Amino acid sequence: MDDYPLLNLFLTMLYLFLWVMWFFLLFKVVTDLFRDHSLNGWAKAGWLIFVIVLPYLGVLVYLIARGRSMRERDEKAARDSEAAFRSYVRQAAGPQGGSGGSHVDDLTKLAELKDKGALSPEEYERAKAKILA
Repeated sequence: MDDYPLLNLFLTMLYLFLWVMWFFLLFKVVTDLFRDHSLNGWAKAGWLIFVIVLPYLGVLVYLIARGRSMRERDEKAARDSEAAFRSYVRQAAGPQGGSGGSHVDDLTKLAELKDKGALSPEEYERAKAKILA
């Protein structure tokens, strides 16, 4: 350990972190290319070749040129995933999932009203207690 000072250990850890972060960005850009439905095949191929031939410059230019639409696609995917999850939960907890399906629907509607700010926390708790009683 005497011939490998603490500063070198720190720099090695930093380089490893930057290397992992670089691969994360590279994979993120490549997956975003294939997920984007607004680009045609030739545009996707061009971006992919640019990112492979000049990786650092290609990723940097991609993030500058298409970073906003990349974020919008990520947000849309998250919203779609959340909607699918909520739909699955409603379907699984509905009347065919067991007794009390209408209570589940009422509680879901109450939670949505509370999230939108239409109900105060006190009103929400009173209405929830009324439904569960």
